This record gives sequence, C-alpha cells and structure tokens, in this order.
Amino acid sequence: MESLRVKNYMNRHPVKLLLEMPVAEAVEQLLLAKQTGGPVVNKQLELVGFLSEQDCLGQMITSSYYREQVCRVEDIMKAPVLSVKGNDSILEVAQMMIRERPKLYPVVDESGNLIGTINRSEVLHAIDVHLHSGYGAT
Repeated sequence: MESLRVKNYMNRHPVKLLLEMPVAEAVEQLLLAKQTGGPVVNKQLELVGFLSEQDCLGQMITSSYYREQVCRVEDIMKAPVLSVKGNDSILEVAQMMIRERPKLYPVVDESGNLIGTINRSEVLHAIDVHLHSGYGAT
C-alpha cells in the first residue's frame, strides 16, 4: 500500500490564494484552474485558510449588486483548515472525505507549508489505479 500515498497523486501546482487578494480575483483564479476552492496562504506559504466556491457566492452577488469589490479573501475564508500530509494514506483521506465532506484538501509539509492539494477525483483515480494494478492477484 506504499504507492497509495497522497504525495503520489496530489496536485503539486494548485491555485494559491493570498489573504489580501480581492474575492473577485480569487474567483477568477479558481475558475481558470477549474478548482472548487483553494488554499489561502500567507507570504511564507503557510496554510492559513481555505476559500470555497460556496464562500464566494454570497459575496459575488453582493459585489454585483453594489458594483463594488471591497471584500478580501481573509474576510470570508474558513479557518482553521482541514489538511493532510503527503505521506498520508489515500484510503484514510477517502474516509475523511466521506466523514468530513470536503471535496478538496490542502496538502502540507511538517512545517504547515502548502505543498499541493488533493481532491475527490484524484483520490478515486488512485484507488482505481491500485485496483487495476493486480491487487488481489497471486
């Protein structure tokens, strides 16, 4: 089961959102990357929050109505953040996704610095690859 580790299937180049970024700019980045949310980092790349599409919807409606973009990512992000580590088991992450329901987890190193993300599709892909690689064969 060594091959079923987060580090082998994670997205190593996710969108990284910054605390002071306007929400509209964060939404544009998420849409371009086709991500349902993104980790929020400080200048040292430490994970400090998470911003989801759900978090952005209400603010974008308000911005559209008033034709203003005054809200920043830090104003509506969620913190603290559920995260996983690169050496975590894919199967454990799958169980967390079922239990906790996030679609995407930031992946951090031992210092809490962001090193990637892993989403449900990547977890399903990892399990599928494992099942088709002769698992259970003698």
